[in-house]
Amino acid sequence: MIWWVYKHTKESKKLDDVFVATDDDRISNYCKSVDIKCVMTGEHDNHISRIHEVSTIIDADIYVSVNGDEPLIGGDTIDSAIANDMIIDKPCFYGSVRKLTNPAEVMDPTNIKIATNRNNRCVYISRAPIPFPYGTTSFFYKKYVGIECFNKLALQAYVDTKKEELEFVEDIDHLRFLEIGVPMYFNEIESDSISVDTQKDLEYVRFIMSKKKIESMTSKTQL
Repeated sequence: MIWWVYKHTKESKKLDDVFVATDDDRISNYCKSVDIKCVMTGEHDNHISRIHEVSTIIDADIYVSVNGDEPLIGGDTIDSAIANDMIIDKPCFYGSVRKLTNPAEVMDPTNIKIATNRNNRCVYISRAPIPFPYGTTSFFYKKYVGIECFNKLALQAYVDTKKEELEFVEDIDHLRFLEIGVPMYFNEIESDSISVDTQKDLEYVRFIMSKKKIESMTSKTQL
């Protein structure tokens, strides 16, 4: 899983460097064995506070986080998620979403749903299907995709505050940004990425990878 995510992330044309951030010696040792750059951190409650620690070690304007459980994310997808006009002089967060077309995905609480306004600014995040289709069904649900962009000020604001009610209730780390007033923007991207949260997710990702491998081999044979 680590190797696939790292391999695809390195394909990005917008990233200056790529590191695996972890507090686990097993992951660190694996990275060393396959020549992957790794940053060892202390223990953290979530990945956002871990990235904050990385920001105190490695200096950058923007820190792009690619979840280690999304092996189908490609370099082009990462590049499309990184806006060219990101704010760096005040706390701000940029994320990515894709449309959900499968009803099972909509109902799955491991898929985080995002509601945004016309300017792509997030108004709420939930494990529940939001918005509720009471007035119309003419819309697509939006699913969080594991590519996130933070500036240093947003990371600092996050670690300087504690969990509040919504973050506790939904168990979604990013709700802290909404609760403390840090603007969050979500760019819609084309992606078939699946976060591997369950055994069925793993089986589905393996199926997709096998299918792509067969298609690639067939294409080469035809050439």
